[in-house]
Amino acid sequence: MNRILKTSAIAAIAVSFAGETFALEWNVSLWGKRRAFTEHVEKLAELVSDRTGGEFTLNISYGGLSNNRENLDGISIGAFEMAQFCAGYHRDKNPSITVLELPFLGVDDLNVERSLSMALYGHPAVVEDLARWNATLLMPSPMPQYNIIGLGDAPRELEDFEGLSVRATGGIGVAMETLGAVPTSMSATEVRQALDSGVVKAVAFAPHAHMSFGTVENARWWTTNLNPGTVNCPVVVNTDALNALSDEHFEALMGSVDEALDHYVANYENNTMAKWGPLLDDKEIERITYSKEDLAAFRAAVAEPAAQAWIAENDARGLPAQELFDFVQELLAERAGVDDGSLKSLDPVEGLPEELQEKDTQ
Repeated sequence: MNRILKTSAIAAIAVSFAGETFALEWNVSLWGKRRAFTEHVEKLAELVSDRTGGEFTLNISYGGLSNNRENLDGISIGAFEMAQFCAGYHRDKNPSITVLELPFLGVDDLNVERSLSMALYGHPAVVEDLARWNATLLMPSPMPQYNIIGLGDAPRELEDFEGLSVRATGGIGVAMETLGAVPTSMSATEVRQALDSGVVKAVAFAPHAHMSFGTVENARWWTTNLNPGTVNCPVVVNTDALNALSDEHFEALMGSVDEALDHYVANYENNTMAKWGPLLDDKEIERITYSKEDLAAFRAAVAEPAAQAWIAENDARGLPAQELFDFVQELLAERAGVDDGSLKSLDPVEGLPEELQEKDTQ
């Protein structure tokens, strides 16, 4: 009798579990602290949880899962399911998307940066490039043009950058080198210590990062309009984990990307930039503005040689580098010909590999 009762109880438990949907948790590797740069990931987590009734959650960690320069490696081995990284941290690992880090591309709006990135992420050569790391690009982290903050004597003329040690990655580093500066690549979390210790005398960041990583605390000057470029910092997911999602969870994730990016852009424009000017005033940081003539000469000296060098280097890697560069230029030309300055939008699902597009997202 006892054996019969036990068997019946086990069967009943099995039936009850069979009708349940078990909760799914993805680990997300970020760094630093919550800031404008991570608001789209925070919003994505909120939306995904709401849309699945809490069945699918994103567990966000700021530095607890990986070093920021190793996030792509962690994705490749499935150490976590989602991560953010910056292309310039390891250009050899993701050369295809570094085209968006070329100096003076002419991207001067967060929504244009967003649309341009999403379009490039769907290019077959980019999908193949990231597939080497079992990674699927999910969404960008659009940022405005970088500018330089620094200690000591301000570079009032562009020639004054000669010999100045500057933290600058990607195409911004190329631009700084053209001015005679000495660019140094380091992750954002290392910058404050490097600046305070004198390892570098200046730092290229977007405003939110200058605030988040404390470079404003001892800085004496800020360039208002150097605008040498920006960096591309995507959010990626482990492709195997993405493939394993149920249709419901896949739809909740992909269907939340646009709203998360809307939130990110609005927050950056309405909150971060509103605080930046008053902070410079409060810290008595001098604003350095260069003449149109100097900036035009700077662009002429940097943009075309940097683009040609990028194409030659990545052709040698086996990438269709000229095609990728032309693809970006064509999108920007399209934007220049549209009255509202926008770029055609891309459904997040359209940028995915074909096998993922076939998931039922209706």
